[in-house]
This record gives sequence, C-alpha cells and structure tokens, in this order.
Amino acid sequence: MNTILHISKYYYPDLGGIETVALYLAEGLTQYNNVVVCFSTDGKYHEDNIHGITVYRVPVNMSFLNQDIAISYYSMLKRLIRKYNPFAVHVHCPNPFVYPLVVMAINKYTKLVLHWHSDILSKGLAYYAVKPFEDRILHRADIIISTSPNYIPCSKPLMKYPDKVRIAQNGLICSNFDLQPGDLDGIERIRAKYAGRKIVYFVGRHIPYKGIDCLIKADAYIESPCAILIAGSGPQDDYLKSIPCSDRVQFLGRLSDDELRLYSHAAHVFAFPSVNKAEAFGIALAEAMYCYNAPVTFTIEGSGVNWVSVAGETGEEVPLGDVKAFAAAIDRLLQDDDLRNRYAKAAHQRIIDHFTEQKAVEAMAEIYREI
Repeated sequence: MNTILHISKYYYPDLGGIETVALYLAEGLTQYNNVVVCFSTDGKYHEDNIHGITVYRVPVNMSFLNQDIAISYYSMLKRLIRKYNPFAVHVHCPNPFVYPLVVMAINKYTKLVLHWHSDILSKGLAYYAVKPFEDRILHRADIIISTSPNYIPCSKPLMKYPDKVRIAQNGLICSNFDLQPGDLDGIERIRAKYAGRKIVYFVGRHIPYKGIDCLIKADAYIESPCAILIAGSGPQDDYLKSIPCSDRVQFLGRLSDDELRLYSHAAHVFAFPSVNKAEAFGIALAEAMYCYNAPVTFTIEGSGVNWVSVAGETGEEVPLGDVKAFAAAIDRLLQDDDLRNRYAKAAHQRIIDHFTEQKAVEAMAEIYREI
C-alpha cells in the first residue's frame, strides 16, 4: 500500500482548522497508508497511534517570528522517508520552517502536494525572509491545493502556477454537530436565558481579521430585540470588551465541544464579519450553516467565505466593512422569519451537498488518483 506522509503544524488532539483537515484526510484516505509528522506542544518527542494513524510529534526548541522551530525536524523527516518511502508528501501550508527541509529531504520521485490553506499575509522583513523558501517549494510541488476557487486569482503565489493548482474544499465533520440525546432540552435552556429574544451568534478566535469589532459596533444600528453572543477567545479580548455597546452583547468565552454544538443550534443568525482573505475558507461558517443558522457576511475579495455562503441563496452578504449594512442585514433576518428559515434550510443543504468531510476526502482522493 502506498504511503502518504502528511506534514501539519499540529495534529489531533490539538484543535484548529488545519488540524481538522489533516485529521479527516489522514483518516479518510483509507486506500493509502497515512503517516503524520507535526510539532509537539509539550517539548517532548512522541510517537502516537491516533485512530489507527501513526503520528510523530517533534519537540519545538524555539520560536521565531511566530514560527515554531525544531532542531531535530530534518533528521526526523529523513528517517521517516527512509522508513516509509512515501509516494507523496502532503504539506499543510503555511508552515515556512519546514519548506526547505522537505525540499532537501525528498527525492525526485516523491510527489509533493502543497495544501494551500492561506498565503503568508505578513509584509516586510518577516515575509521576505521566508519568500525564497516558499518560491522553492512551490516550484518543486507537483500539485497545489486551493480550498476554494475564489482564492486563486487573488493569491500572488498561486497565480504563478495555474497548471499545478487544483481545488479541494474543506469539509465539516458533521457528527460533531449532529444533535445528541438531551440536546433539545439544552437548546431550550439557552434560548430561555434570553427571554425569547432571537440569538445572533459568533464563534472564532479573537484576532483582527475576524472583524469582531464590526459586529460589536453594529449593535448600535440593530433595531430588533436580540441577544448578540460572542464565543471564543484570543489576543483581542480586552480591546473587544472595551468597545462601547449595549448589554445585549455578551462574551461567552471558549466553549466546550458540547456547548459549541448547543449554541450553534440555539442561534438564529450567524454573524461572520471577517474582513480579509486571511479568512480563506470559514470552517466556523460551514459549521453554523450546517446547524441551520442564516449567515451574514462581508464581501471579501479572494476569500472562500463568499463561496461557502452564497449571497441571496444561503444568507446575506454586504459591502466590506459597512457596519450599518451589516446591522441592516441582521435586522432583515431577525424580522423576516420566512426569509431566515429559507436561508437556514438552503445553508444546511449547501453544506451537505458540498462541504462535508466525505465530500472533501472524495475531492482529495480524485487528486491523488491524478498524480
């Protein structure tokens, strides 16, 4: 059986969007022997078996420009390539530290697949320091995966290699959001806390490109009675909590998996105010749509957000950064139950039709058949 060596920054049980994609691909591409190498989070070397997948975790020695560096990474790569002789190495990008190591470690017969989750969007010296390594691995790659068609025309790195680029959408692990016994009672308890007001909901890391400040500022213009619930945490916590707003804006903090499922089903409108293509896809958006939330988004050039949710079909989309238009779109959905329910049903069906983990694995399997 041919082996695929997956290279991800981190891997389950460490959680995140890229980690989720790496997980369902490693477990879903069952026609191959899948092996994972990643960084460990405790400074120790580990060799684990996760759901039948062998995972090698390399200890981090230092961090430079927010990039983990592991001195033993290259020797680990060489050892694994000798041991497994993989027919393909699948690198989840961005991960610039590993780019030169991969190019040096593989031979000319090894297929190199780059899963391009996002460009490196930082500017200045930080990017120019890694750009030569990025250029080299893009040139060596056999296939480059974009997670949406929207991203390709606006990505300077991908525009250079149109013949190499293929599309494989991200997928939602639906079982994480399917209702469990007792969930209906939990959902009613959440809704009861807000005295029958409809719930406008956001979940995600509290970082600048998520545009959470736009949602908080929209509170001043939303006329309908509602509760605006902001889940998650991050470096912008203090700033976001300092923005003047009404008491209907509430911060929930980080939610457990069970709480995330319950709040996602309890909500009526999903506010997703990301403001640039650092939001390359929007897995939280897909999760909310699967749970019958009608979304409101900005138009973001080069982002898959406006591919996941289709304006006028699955939700509302307004001009980038227009807080008043964002508020007005939320109001339309809060005031028009028929419109909101129509969007919600279409949103759920769009995820079922295009963005489940099974659909994503099928798309990737087809690309592997090609190479």
